Amino acid sequence: MKMVHTLSLLGFLLSCVIFAVELHGYIQWNNLCPNYGALASAKVLLDAGKMSGLVTRNGNFSILDVPPGTYVLSVLSRDYSFDHVRVDVSPSEPLPEVRPYIFGTPLLTTTSFSLPYPIVLTPRHKNRYFSPRESFNLLGMFQSPMMMIMALTGVLMLAMPYIIKQLDPETLDGLKGQQGKAASIEKSIQSDDPRRLSALLSSGEETKASTFIAKSNTGPSTLQQRKGGKGNKRR
Repeated sequence: MKMVHTLSLLGFLLSCVIFAVELHGYIQWNNLCPNYGALASAKVLLDAGKMSGLVTRNGNFSILDVPPGTYVLSVLSRDYSFDHVRVDVSPSEPLPEVRPYIFGTPLLTTTSFSLPYPIVLTPRHKNRYFSPRESFNLLGMFQSPMMMIMALTGVLMLAMPYIIKQLDPETLDGLKGQQGKAASIEKSIQSDDPRRLSALLSSGEETKASTFIAKSNTGPSTLQQRKGGKGNKRR
């Protein structure tokens, strides 16, 4: 039994060696990469380096003794990026089947669309390892939210004297009183004096109540004066 198992294993290995193929392909130069000098040294890999082949000066490459199986072919280049390609090597087919491959997709799924053989690889874009330094942009600086807030604050500071001149004296006195009260509350909080803080808050409530009472007292008299004025006019 062991003898049969060993012979079958040897037969499988011999079949793999016999049916091993040699993959051929070439790099198609374009405007992005016009020649070998621009590409420099590059290597074609099967399954991330399980087997590999170098790119010659005329752009050709070959990978020797590829046994039957499914592989992902990629190009290892310093300056350029290439598409990945799926390669299916079968002992029943004289030529390998080449299909497009999206990196990360499982190899169990296959597409009906096939690519020509020998394999043709084209540089897609150039690798950039350093981003160019941005130049000074005055408009871009003012598009920042912090700069907009600072500019608005500066405009308000410049316009504040003109706004204060347009206010009524009573409104101005009220604003000054509120500022003084706010400063007193801040000082009491910093000095950790709760009695003074409660006194300031209670005085503020009393001021609001007295103002409301004064308005309510002056309201009817004003209405009576208006009514009296209308009556006098009618007489």
